[in-house]
Amino acid sequence: MKTSVSFPVRSIKESKELMKVATGEEKADMAIINARLLNVYSGEILDGYSVGIKGKWIAYVGNDPKNIIGANTEVLDADGRTIIPGLIDGHTHLAFFVNAYEFLKFAMKGGTTTIITETLEALPVGGYEGLMDFISSLTDQPIKIFATATVMASISETARGISIETIKKLLTRSDILGIGESYWQSVLHEPDRILPLFNETLLAGKVLEGHSAGAKGNKLMAYIAAGISSCHEPINAEEALERLRLGLHVMIREGSVRRDLEAISKIKDSGVDLRRLILVSDGLEPKDLIEKGGMEFIVQKAINCGFDPVTAIQMATLNVAEHFSLDNLIGGIAPGRYADLVMIPDPNTIEAQYVISNGRIIAQEGRLLISPIQHTFSKKSLNSINLPRKFYPSDFKITIKGDSKKVEIRIIEQVTDLVTKEVKRLLPVFDGEIKSDLDQDILKVAAIDRTHLPGKIFVGLVKGFCMKNGAIATSGAWDTTDIIVIGANDDDMALAVNRIYDMQGGAVVCAAGKIMAELPLPILGIMSDIPLVRLTQELEKIKTAATGLGIPFQDPLTTLAVLTTAAIPYLRICEEGLVNLKDGKSLGLLVS
Repeated sequence: MKTSVSFPVRSIKESKELMKVATGEEKADMAIINARLLNVYSGEILDGYSVGIKGKWIAYVGNDPKNIIGANTEVLDADGRTIIPGLIDGHTHLAFFVNAYEFLKFAMKGGTTTIITETLEALPVGGYEGLMDFISSLTDQPIKIFATATVMASISETARGISIETIKKLLTRSDILGIGESYWQSVLHEPDRILPLFNETLLAGKVLEGHSAGAKGNKLMAYIAAGISSCHEPINAEEALERLRLGLHVMIREGSVRRDLEAISKIKDSGVDLRRLILVSDGLEPKDLIEKGGMEFIVQKAINCGFDPVTAIQMATLNVAEHFSLDNLIGGIAPGRYADLVMIPDPNTIEAQYVISNGRIIAQEGRLLISPIQHTFSKKSLNSINLPRKFYPSDFKITIKGDSKKVEIRIIEQVTDLVTKEVKRLLPVFDGEIKSDLDQDILKVAAIDRTHLPGKIFVGLVKGFCMKNGAIATSGAWDTTDIIVIGANDDDMALAVNRIYDMQGGAVVCAAGKIMAELPLPILGIMSDIPLVRLTQELEKIKTAATGLGIPFQDPLTTLAVLTTAAIPYLRICEEGLVNLKDGKSLGLLVS
């Protein structure tokens, strides 16, 4: 397993070769001729241009290519079609059900040649060793994949934090570009823990990526003052503009968790400079990747929303590269850059006819010519559900001490599919126990640690899932090492958790003692090892089964998984109890 990696800059030998090709002393390995070149540096579209490639690098860009073409040069005649830089996804989550091998099969053929991914899913459940295993699955691929480290902001004390020593070690890697999304509430609540990590990152000359959902005014400014460089959380043009004016690079999401591009596109009419806008996915579900595509779909939608094609393409190429200080290597078509190019019919039509990465044609007309590399994960990464025993229905009882007939209880209420709030209800006590109330849509929810304190459990109550029977569970809970389960009865909750234990990770829907649908996620308990098409089918079965139980949310697994996150307001749950993100304080189930 690799512990360090260096993204290659040109060797002296390569630089000499590029210089000789540019002057015509040597010939290019590949030449693209008769193209319309979309120049992201000048904002021009140049007719009759050619590009000469030597090895992985661009050597020549001009309109007189005869001196660079020799007998052994592979000539690709664009015949008036447009060439653009390879597309860059500047913020995504590759540990999002699918593994990199399967993801790249679809993303690459659409024109994505660089990806910057978060790693916050892998670290808490796999530790440093699991994180390195995940990063190793991204290296030496046909396209370039960079990553960001994580400060591991979590509502769970055992999952919270990363050491200065680990951050220093990660920052020595050239494929680690900085620290990924750090939730603003955590930075403001815990500056003594997080700012030293930020300082090490800035000293290494790397970036601090932001996550400022809901922050504005003085709180937003306080957060940015910590050194934050970007934010992907604006949901409208006003929020995007506020962040642009405060110096951030604003990343516009158009992925599977949120689609904000249409709302933010109104910013194009404000007259402000758009060169600090960036298009990102923030994670793509398998179905979206198969049916819509990757970055090519997002750039096309930006054009459809009224952005000028040059501006839209800059937002997925040069703007991203400049933000991460990679524009000397990627992001544009110029001598000395990596030969990452996409041929499309015209600037308004983002349909990849040829995709070139590192000087090689990797896809043509939607057909992959070079396959990604399949990584073999470690035995430890494939056995990450470390529960000490199977669970019994009695483990999910909510016991109340004393002889009270009624008690006031905190309940998590789903305001939307992602946002929650705290509600308080006076509930009856039956034989020393609080029970679910299906008529009032009050269900049990439990978080169970599978890593640090295996088997530690907290059982609370949730409102909004509308289930009359059954249970749903996943080991892919965000920002913790927990299995999260919601159920209408204790028997099915135990069945769902135990099935996840047997599969060593996954998602389960069950009812009346029977498994209705399941999805194994054996890689760190968060990723599948099956083909993408089949994965999509299994996820659809999960959604159908969840809908059959009465769950109203479009993406029930995500709604379930975010109940543990420190990223989305307001009341969350982990194995330690409830946490109010407004102040970061832990709360018990009983109202004092």
